[in-house]
Amino acid sequence: MTERYQKTLSIEGMTCASCVGRVEKALSGLEGVTGVTVNLASETVRLSVETPAHLTEAAETLKTLGYPARTAKITLNIASMSCASCVGRVDKALADLPGVVSVTVNLAAETAMVEYLEGTVSPGDLMAASAAIGYPAEIAEANASQSRVERKAEEADGLRRNVLLAAVLTLPVFILEMGAHLVPAFHMVIERSIGTQTSWIIQFLLTTIVLFGPGRHFYTKGFPALFRGAPDMNSLVAVGTGAAWVYSVVATFLPALLPEGVRAVYFEAAAVIVVLILVGRWLEARAKGRTGAAIQALLGLQARTARVIRNGAAEEVDVDALAVGDVILVRPGERIPVDGAVTEGSSNVDESMITGEPVPVAKSAGANVTGGTVNGTGSLTFQAVRVGADTTLAQIIRMVEEAQGAKLPIQGLVDRVTLWFVPAVMVLSALTVLVWLTVGPDPALTFALVAGVSVLIIACPCAMGLATPTSIMVGTGRAAEMGVLFRKGDALQALSEVDVVALDKTGTVTEGQPTLTDVIVADGFDRKRVLGLIASVEAQSEHPIAEAILRGAQSDGVAVPSATGFRSVTGYGVAATVEGQEVLVGADRHMRREGIEIAALMDREKDLASRGRTALYAAIDGELAAVIAVADPVKRASQEAIAALHDRGFKVAMITGDKQETAEAIARETGIDHVIAGVLPDGKVAALDDLRAGDRKIAFVGDGINDAPALAHADVGIAIGTGTDVAIESADVVLMSGDLRGVVNAVEVSKRTMTNIRQNLVWAFGYNVALIPVAAGVLYPAFGLLLSPVFAAGAMALSSVSVLTNALRLRRITPAMREEATPPAPRIETQSQPAE
Repeated sequence: MTERYQKTLSIEGMTCASCVGRVEKALSGLEGVTGVTVNLASETVRLSVETPAHLTEAAETLKTLGYPARTAKITLNIASMSCASCVGRVDKALADLPGVVSVTVNLAAETAMVEYLEGTVSPGDLMAASAAIGYPAEIAEANASQSRVERKAEEADGLRRNVLLAAVLTLPVFILEMGAHLVPAFHMVIERSIGTQTSWIIQFLLTTIVLFGPGRHFYTKGFPALFRGAPDMNSLVAVGTGAAWVYSVVATFLPALLPEGVRAVYFEAAAVIVVLILVGRWLEARAKGRTGAAIQALLGLQARTARVIRNGAAEEVDVDALAVGDVILVRPGERIPVDGAVTEGSSNVDESMITGEPVPVAKSAGANVTGGTVNGTGSLTFQAVRVGADTTLAQIIRMVEEAQGAKLPIQGLVDRVTLWFVPAVMVLSALTVLVWLTVGPDPALTFALVAGVSVLIIACPCAMGLATPTSIMVGTGRAAEMGVLFRKGDALQALSEVDVVALDKTGTVTEGQPTLTDVIVADGFDRKRVLGLIASVEAQSEHPIAEAILRGAQSDGVAVPSATGFRSVTGYGVAATVEGQEVLVGADRHMRREGIEIAALMDREKDLASRGRTALYAAIDGELAAVIAVADPVKRASQEAIAALHDRGFKVAMITGDKQETAEAIARETGIDHVIAGVLPDGKVAALDDLRAGDRKIAFVGDGINDAPALAHADVGIAIGTGTDVAIESADVVLMSGDLRGVVNAVEVSKRTMTNIRQNLVWAFGYNVALIPVAAGVLYPAFGLLLSPVFAAGAMALSSVSVLTNALRLRRITPAMREEATPPAPRIETQSQPAE
């Protein structure tokens, strides 16, 4: 299978949903490019390419379309270069990386200047590629691209200056033209002082400066897009204001070309439209910057430097230069730079940014530490295990970015509409002009111009395009701050449609750390001897129950001999030979499968199961020897979390391999509605299908390797973050904390975000459906009302800002459940029952 590269490009020039449609259509049509997802709010496009050449072709296509991909430049110091062939090798190694645009290697200066597509490669990737062929590299001068928040702040500052300049120039134009309409005597003042013609010439000069100064972006972007047959929002503004300006220029300098009754100027309309839309863009840029605040906060958790122990001394280096195996010193109060394992020292580490738990965690030799967490009062020395893009924090950032760039199913309709929206508006504007010229009252030409320009200006595909992605960005970002990671953006919508939440038991509802509670032996068997044999077999297994049995035997001081010929039958049990005896340990189905009669201890096993304990049988040389039990305490948050899910209208089910009696005891304690017990690992998928009866949507919550198929099969798979990597990779949503409160928070974010998206879409579509006909003049025959282009511009600017402001409300989502409010749930007794 051909390897594919998943890349995210940051692009310029997109201003509305029609831009999104054109970018997506153009890139999707390229050979070797798939999975194209364009996000207007973050101004990015995610795509999958077969080769680096296809990525370059995609970048060239974007440039041709007028939406160039942003690039960044960096200078590297390259060591060990001695001749021209070295230069060629370094050049090729760097140029072969997907996303590298150009490489200039200088032998004399021993540097390499690299230009690359923003978001596709990192300085660390470049240094690693050079080092891999024998030329170690380090950053000499990094002109890393500004963060998106900083870039939007800079853009907002530029727009603010343009707004102020345009407003200062427009105010005299507005006063000169509208003063006469508002105060009739003002018209006589103009006539007697400078004269109407001079007034028009002054308006012409000032308006021209506004349009082709602060407002030039609309024309330099809008007309080229129009000439390419791909008009966008800039095209609407350019054509609308351009038409008003041209008409006014003709009336001013070539009045003979117009009938006497329609010789009027609309300079003030063109100028005020530009000012109002610039105001909207300015507010929009400020709001867009805030939509990425969560990512900015996560990026702020990354350490910039690290203290590496080399030759017995601490040396401060850039965190990008760290490698696996480096020994790093962290002093009190410092942020841990990368993931690693403690080799020396002890301290308490604040891991709340990862787990959401406020209590610092004690760390000493052998413990794992996570990059981005904060060291307490002690010093720690640790060995780097994961660096760069492999760290937990980098993966969290990547998950959030991927989720923020996702396209929800609800976006499909929006895309289909907005792709044709601008061309349709231009056609509608032309028809509006034609109708007014044909059947309109005198002066028909004036009415036609006003209505046609109003239709162009009031249409707002920006609001449509921003409605979904801005809510996704803010919602998933806020979720990350609450410890909920949406690995797949479409899970945001799917989770809001779920009817049933199905839970794995061990490690999800319960602690996943069972304790040996009972050893009940059959007549003729010695308790310590039997427990020692059982523990010998279980010592070969990695199952949590096996570990509990081994710990129990060791705490009782029981000798644990060596076992040979260990065998495991998934879902049934284990077997081995211990000191010449064949020992079997497992569920009742395992005993029946091996032909062992269990009737003598069946009542005791049922009694244990009814008390919520997991009971297993043991047989020695084909004879039933004992029934043993372990208890896995219910997590103290499970009961309250399940009650909260009930309050939100969900049914809660539990799927487990335990016996029915054990599972029902847990269900009674926690309030679970439905239990599916005795399920083998490969049966969880079938159990989910049974729960789907009646077209119900299912979310499955699990943490173990054996949960991976069910997590992938469910409508929404939710992995407990403390679980296995396999489970996390199979899930749609990852909870950084280890309990079910995160499920409630995930549901809360999902429902609030989808409600927000629907509000935005109703506003965006409703705005256009209601106001475009008004702008065209449908109210004029009945009420004599015709919308001014100036008011149309104000309404258009307000539409986008309203959508963004509504999306930003999601930043105020508070966790539905907090740890401090969680009372301890009743726990199962763990006192050992004496042997018979």
